[in-house]
Amino acid sequence: MSHKHVAYIDIRFSVYATEDPDKVVKAVHQILPADCIDDIVFKQKTLRGHYGNPITLFETRIGGRDAIEAFLKNLGTHLKRPERESLLEEIDLHLEKGSLYIRLDKQAALQEKIEFCTADPIRVRIRFRKKRMEDIVRICQELGLQP
Repeated sequence: MSHKHVAYIDIRFSVYATEDPDKVVKAVHQILPADCIDDIVFKQKTLRGHYGNPITLFETRIGGRDAIEAFLKNLGTHLKRPERESLLEEIDLHLEKGSLYIRLDKQAALQEKIEFCTADPIRVRIRFRKKRMEDIVRICQELGLQP
């Protein structure tokens, strides 16, 4: 498997005052491999929104080889064909300086589905050791992130 080509994975998401933090964290846990959840710790930072409402930013970095492999396998297994095709067609919109950026739907994650979205996403950054688009596309195909 090409997990050796991935340096790390960053996951970030926001919880707004109108959301239940436990519910959002539970949704994010649905996209994580079950055997790695205890090893993945999110740092929290409180920010202020446009109207002074508190926003809690959650961030983590997955760096261990086993955790990276488990996360990528889980992502590849649960990503539906339309998402994989969309990623292949629009790969240039998701790549920047050797990183693949994808945005996952919080609501879908609550139902144990992995779907892309743009509004209020779970942000995932997969940092590759190689920087050329052709290499990254090949690695994504090997990982099952593309058809």
